[in-house]
Amino acid sequence: MNVPKEWWGYRAGQPITGATGSYSRGHGTLNLSSWKTTGIICQVDRVANQPDREIVLSVGANALYASHTAKMFGVAGNIVKLSVTVQSSTDSQCAVKTKGRVTIFASYNGVHADAVDFWFPAACKDHKHNYTGSSVVTNVPPN
Repeated sequence: MNVPKEWWGYRAGQPITGATGSYSRGHGTLNLSSWKTTGIICQVDRVANQPDREIVLSVGANALYASHTAKMFGVAGNIVKLSVTVQSSTDSQCAVKTKGRVTIFASYNGVHADAVDFWFPAACKDHKHNYTGSSVVTNVPPN
C-alpha cells in the first residue's frame, strides 16, 4: 500500500518581544509507510544584553520513531522523533553540522497537551529546550 506523505509542523513559544525568551517553529513531511522525512526547524534564544542565538536545523532523512498510541502528560496523542542537524548558527558554541534530536507530541481527543523537546550534545546545550503549555501547537500525522 502506498501511503502518501503527511505534513507535520509546530510552533512553540511566543515571538520574543522583551529582553529574554525563546521560540521555535518547524514543518515538514513524514511518509508513514517508509518513515522518510523532510523538514526544517528554526529556534531563537534571547539572553539579556547579548545577540540572539539563532539556529536552523535540517531534518534527517528518516524518522527515528513514530506512534499513534503514545502517551505524554497522561494523555494520548501522536508522537514523532526526528534526527536534526544544525544547518546554520549564530551561536558560536553550537557549530554547523552538530547532530541532535527533536520529539514532537500532538495530543488528541480534545485535550491540549502538546510538546516539543530538543536534545543536543554539550556544545549546543543552550538549545536543549522542552516547550510545553498553551503556546505550543503541534501537528503529527497518525500512523
